[in-house]
Amino acid sequence: MTSKLNGAEAMVQMLQAHGVRHMFGLAGDTTLPFYDALLRLDHGITHIMTRDERSATYMADGYSRVTGRVGVAEGPSGGGATYILPGLIEATESSYAVLGITTDISVGSYGKYPLTEVDQDRLMGPLTKWNTVIKQAQHIPRMMRTAFRAMTTGRSGAAHIGLPYDIQYDQVDASDIWADPKHQSYPAYPQAPEPGAAQAAVDAILSAKNPLIVCGGGVVIAGAMGELSRLASRLDIPVATSISGQGSLAEIHPQCLGVVGSNGGTDQTWEMMEAADLVIFMGCRAGSTTTSRWEAPTANTRIIHFDNDPMVIGANYRTEVGVVGDLKLSLQQVNTVLDTRDQGAQTFGGAAAIADIKMRKFDIFRKLASSDQAPIRPERVIDSLMKILPPDATVVSDPGTSCPYFSAYYQLPQAGRHFITNRAHGALGYSMSAALGAWFGRPSSKVVALMGDGSFGFTVGELETICRCRAPITCVVFSNSNFGWIKASQFADKGARYYNVDFNQTDHAAVAAAYGVKSWRVENPDDLDRVLREAIDQDGPTLIDVVIQALEESNAPVRRWMG
Repeated sequence: MTSKLNGAEAMVQMLQAHGVRHMFGLAGDTTLPFYDALLRLDHGITHIMTRDERSATYMADGYSRVTGRVGVAEGPSGGGATYILPGLIEATESSYAVLGITTDISVGSYGKYPLTEVDQDRLMGPLTKWNTVIKQAQHIPRMMRTAFRAMTTGRSGAAHIGLPYDIQYDQVDASDIWADPKHQSYPAYPQAPEPGAAQAAVDAILSAKNPLIVCGGGVVIAGAMGELSRLASRLDIPVATSISGQGSLAEIHPQCLGVVGSNGGTDQTWEMMEAADLVIFMGCRAGSTTTSRWEAPTANTRIIHFDNDPMVIGANYRTEVGVVGDLKLSLQQVNTVLDTRDQGAQTFGGAAAIADIKMRKFDIFRKLASSDQAPIRPERVIDSLMKILPPDATVVSDPGTSCPYFSAYYQLPQAGRHFITNRAHGALGYSMSAALGAWFGRPSSKVVALMGDGSFGFTVGELETICRCRAPITCVVFSNSNFGWIKASQFADKGARYYNVDFNQTDHAAVAAAYGVKSWRVENPDDLDRVLREAIDQDGPTLIDVVIQALEESNAPVRRWMG
């Protein structure tokens, strides 16, 4: 006789079967059976209660980025479903595997105007890679397998499963509880490029005079850092990155130019983008930020494009060679082709050219970072972080004030995902939550969250979650009492006509202390190194509120604000 489970128990056991170890979320009325199953069953999953559903998906996102495993967030019906959506959009567009589970009103009450009714199917469908609302309990195991398959294969992304209240009580055959272990992490079932594609790419690269590789996040997602390093070193070819592509090479690698584009790029790194006669995009969509709104490459620049998503090939530039496949397998093939070639001493002088560019770029940075000016210059904060953080630290930044400074100047000493930011949609309030997810995923690494004071206001409630979890995360708040990116854009594009971007100065250290966080407020630049060392050494949550120069008054590494 086949044993039976109820739908909620089947969901928990399917999560367990897929190797889920952590889940982030908070309860609602429609979640009661699911939570009861989590309480009663032996499943090995740690559930972290958050203070906001959006925060839950950002935690799952940060967790997924550092582990290469599926991050899981859950929330209730109605408002919970709408709040969970922003994190799923970010994960889908950034190509990270995050599963959002939202419980729902009973199927039997659809259309009867019950409390919290939302058409979750229509809400989630356009903005996730895969989506369903369960209509029959016996579909749960199959739909869970489909969700994990969708999230982890091809171009990874987010999935959503809606679980109605009455379905959680209906019966499921226990014999259908199984999972493919390959779908516990991603990329699962990676695909090699078509025959001849790697050969064609090598031929094109070797025919160039000034080639430049530009990496997006796909290199790190594929775990292709070693293959990229071998290619760059053997040909002495320069490698630039988008912000999302940081970690493709260690920033101290001789062939690593650093970030190019309108955010985090500088005039010095842009020189190589303008001079290149061949640009090789790798796991990079060649979008508006990396190309400074398609200012470069120009129509005369030859293009090679490596990506596992064929839709990005030729989307923005006429492409001479498209290599569609997993980045690690593709670069392995490129290196194999080069192994059989006698290209002689042909190299491209990348290390020497990069050394000159970095010397000029960091001469400017060091002068600004050594300033005793108050309010404190953002460059000084980045300089202190570089001196004090351990080499394997994980830094998570909101997309506002802290992001361009960190991306332009912080020299990540290791390849891999050690810097995280939500570049796809740029929502504020990301870093504090994502940092907690990253800590659960990589607890041996010192985790630091960088945010503006605008972002702090979005997510301050999660300080309680961090304290409850006893997570030794250090938050650094860049405080200038405004929504800095918008104010700087009004300065640059609207003739300094400011409207509704300033708010009252807040003592964020005092706010954090009320939650139980060890906190400091720093106004004197001479105190910064000492306080940062003390915060990093604490065995518990810490926060430093740094009163900082306004973004519109700074020398921000932003080539283009808007327009």
